[in-house]
Amino acid sequence: MDREIAPTLPRNGDASSSNKYRGGWWRDIMLAYRTLGVVFGGLVTSPLYVYPSMNLNSPTEEDYLGIFSIMFWTLTLIGVVKYVCIALNADDQGEGGTFALYSLLCRQTNIGFLPTKRMSSSGDPSLINQSTLAEKESKLATFLEKSITARRILLFIAMLGMCMLIGDGILTPAISVLSAMDGLQVPFPSVAAVEALSAVILLALFLLQKKGTSRVSFLFSPIMASWTFTTPMIGIYSFLRYYPSIFKTVSPHYIVGFFLRNGKRGWQLLGGTVLCITGAEAMFADLGHFNKRSIQMAFLFTIYPSLVLTYAGQTAYLIKNPNDHSDGFYKFVPNPVYWPMFVIATLAAIVASQSLISATFSVIKQSVVLDYFPRVKVVHTSQHKEGEVYSPEINYILMCLCVGVVLGFGDGEDIGNAFGVVVILVMFITTILLTLVMIIIWRTPIILAGLYFVSFSILEGAYVSAVMTKFIKGGWLPFAVSIILAFIMFGWYYGRQKKVEYEMSNKITLECLAELLSRSEIQRVPGLCFFYSNIQDGLTPILGHYIQNVRSLHKVTIFTTLQYLLVAKVAPNERIIVKRLGIHGVYSCIVQYGYADSFTLEGDDFVAQITSSLRAYIERNLDEQLHISDEEEISDLEEAKSAGVVHVRGKTRFHIGKEAGWSDKILLRFYEFLHSNCRSALPTLGVPLQQRMEIGMLYKA
Repeated sequence: MDREIAPTLPRNGDASSSNKYRGGWWRDIMLAYRTLGVVFGGLVTSPLYVYPSMNLNSPTEEDYLGIFSIMFWTLTLIGVVKYVCIALNADDQGEGGTFALYSLLCRQTNIGFLPTKRMSSSGDPSLINQSTLAEKESKLATFLEKSITARRILLFIAMLGMCMLIGDGILTPAISVLSAMDGLQVPFPSVAAVEALSAVILLALFLLQKKGTSRVSFLFSPIMASWTFTTPMIGIYSFLRYYPSIFKTVSPHYIVGFFLRNGKRGWQLLGGTVLCITGAEAMFADLGHFNKRSIQMAFLFTIYPSLVLTYAGQTAYLIKNPNDHSDGFYKFVPNPVYWPMFVIATLAAIVASQSLISATFSVIKQSVVLDYFPRVKVVHTSQHKEGEVYSPEINYILMCLCVGVVLGFGDGEDIGNAFGVVVILVMFITTILLTLVMIIIWRTPIILAGLYFVSFSILEGAYVSAVMTKFIKGGWLPFAVSIILAFIMFGWYYGRQKKVEYEMSNKITLECLAELLSRSEIQRVPGLCFFYSNIQDGLTPILGHYIQNVRSLHKVTIFTTLQYLLVAKVAPNERIIVKRLGIHGVYSCIVQYGYADSFTLEGDDFVAQITSSLRAYIERNLDEQLHISDEEEISDLEEAKSAGVVHVRGKTRFHIGKEAGWSDKILLRFYEFLHSNCRSALPTLGVPLQQRMEIGMLYKA
């Protein structure tokens, strides 16, 4: 596996560290302030591009009032009700997002495909209570467990949600920076290089990613705080000057009147109004970096009123200047503060871009850790924030796609069309998974769960249908990117699972290993061997292939399994599990990690940590079966370590015969292509080249 070893420092969002948030409201207020620069960048900068993304044609006062009413209720229902009041309670050990919902379902029911999905007993007590409730499974859980097709569909939905979030990481930098740069064309209409200038800023932003966000993160929250508090002040000034009665539109009858007047045209405009809720998913996805209360406080007391007041001011200005909608933000900014707001808007757009880029890195890291994505390099750019990661390959792919979007689309309306598809589909997928959590885990009465699902399915379904009408005008881009990424993830995971299935059905038993080692032609050679395996109950078939061909085994051999659990973090005392296998000098070692863990130890540290745990195990547990003293066993271990360390891993490929099904032929050949072009497993452990050994073997598909 292409992994790095995780430190034992707790995360802010981890359940094991939740006690530190009980220190009072002041701590939560400080955390809420920090969320402004990390969580809400995309959401709070949405006024830059919502109105410019709408293809309005001679809009009237009633049209603008209807549009504002739609945006107000969208922010209220999706932002406040769905995310703040419901979704933030569906965390998985402090982690949020669509994948956290899926992993939560997998850990509480038998619907996952991973070999191990249960949490440790030292986890969150609330989840233990949920597990107790889930023992009496609902009919829906039983159906999902029995239907392999339903489980695969659910897995694909979760993957698609993750891929859409990655698509968000492509489009947010593009539309945010381009919309901010459009401010140059108001005082200088002759400036025609907005796209080129935006591309230069994006190139600089991506090239600086390898430095880590921590070097400039102290600027993020002040910048976003400046934006969050100045835009509503301008909004208040604007609606008091142009249309003081703007808040009469909180009455939903303005929405009804809007659709009755505009019909199909009004429905299509939903594809633009949906952008007002852009970034709301980040509230849930970035939950692990903060805590629930701080995010709720930040949204309810700063972000939500800021957005409502800003959109109220924009709408009031546009009612009196109906043809300025193509630049609906900068036109409503008063001239005396125009250039200060331009600077703040540009900086805020960069911060919003950074937050989505960082979120993309985190999603890729979690996917790689759980073998849902081909192995890529993941670098931890901070010694203090383990969630701060950087992936060179992903960074340059994002850079090319973002710059390509800016130069290829150019117009903010076309990018808005593409952006709308990402925004609403991620939310719709969250609604589906959250409904399953309600029914299967929370045991919410079916009437209430059904009311939630039907209400938000109608709301978000209307938005989905509207953005799909813009499929040809740009909406195809994120959909195509997401489908490609989802296919890559599914193909990779399918191949990994097929390998595990083959190894489980052809595993080497301890009796077979003992029989092999008892043969006179098999020698025990000096040294310490780490033999990597993907299975725990038995030994990998590569072992038999290795012994029969090399005709030897090291005097001390540790069969090592890197096991990634569907939990956010594994407790330090459960990280390394070692035991004897009943054969002298042969041990098993399971190294457990959660999907939110990071990996920072080098090869020598890895060996030292394993041998230290093994030494402690030997001292605590006398080997009564082989009648060897613990001093002698420890001496053998130290002697083997001194003689030399070797890391052995299998390099397997599928032999796809004519009898294989067409789906296996397609998916497994695609997996082999991905596997041959991804990074190796051991380099990330810092294993020196001279200590690596790869044993090739063909698995029959």
